[in-house]
Amino acid sequence: MALQIITADQRLAEKKGHKIVVCGQSGVGKTTLARTLEPQSTLFLDLEAGDAAIEGFPVDVLRPRTWQECRDLACFIGGPNPSLSEDQPYSQAHYDYVSTLFGDPDILLKYDTLFVDSITVAGRLCFQWCLQQPEARSERSGKLDTRAAYGMHGREMMAWLTHIQHIREKNVIFVGILDEVTDDYGRKSYALQIEGSKTGRELPGIVDEVITMSILSGDHGPYRAFVCQPLNEWGYPAKDRSGRLDVLEEPHLGNLIAKMNSGDSQAERGLTFVDPQTQTGEV
Repeated sequence: MALQIITADQRLAEKKGHKIVVCGQSGVGKTTLARTLEPQSTLFLDLEAGDAAIEGFPVDVLRPRTWQECRDLACFIGGPNPSLSEDQPYSQAHYDYVSTLFGDPDILLKYDTLFVDSITVAGRLCFQWCLQQPEARSERSGKLDTRAAYGMHGREMMAWLTHIQHIREKNVIFVGILDEVTDDYGRKSYALQIEGSKTGRELPGIVDEVITMSILSGDHGPYRAFVCQPLNEWGYPAKDRSGRLDVLEEPHLGNLIAKMNSGDSQAERGLTFVDPQTQTGEV
């Protein structure tokens, strides 16, 4: 089939999804953010077996336990990649296989958002799978080759994330733990908690948004907020490809996605919001 030009009108009329990473320290309320989404159109991927934060919330849940299940779900939701050979994950052959497992792909049409809790655990499942592969063993001694395992882990995670990135019509939200590191000179830096350096280094280039969820201090006491711009006074990791988010945003995913879908410019908006839980926190 010949490569077709997509006109501007066609592109603007397409249903768009955002790929978002929300990172923050343990206990800040990342999983609870699922409650700020429409439950009927959200699919919750419970990798952590920690869905107590959404107890009583009427959202559909999948509970993958292995890396193979994570790959199968990404292929089923994202469809086949026509550039891959039949023996590769996410190929047409892989998609045909997972379709026999999961059934009619039309069951996914009701979902606008995929909430992945969490990318930290996905990285652990991937690394455990890599440790069990023959390529992670030395050809001479048969012993574990840690460098080979980490190399395979980086490739596997990038392939998984890239395939998910190409699910154009759905929002995909990854949550992950943010580590704080202090060096010998007392300087703080932050990094996503995930196995291997390659994934943490390249992930911001794949997704559309990197958002840090944090508890900040204000005139009316502490409040939770999304830090959405890289030029922030706290040094938190952040990125906004939409160009529509301010430095601080209300910690509400539904409102955040609606704002990214709007046509408002940053210059036409103020920087004030009230935290929905405390009703305080003017910025």
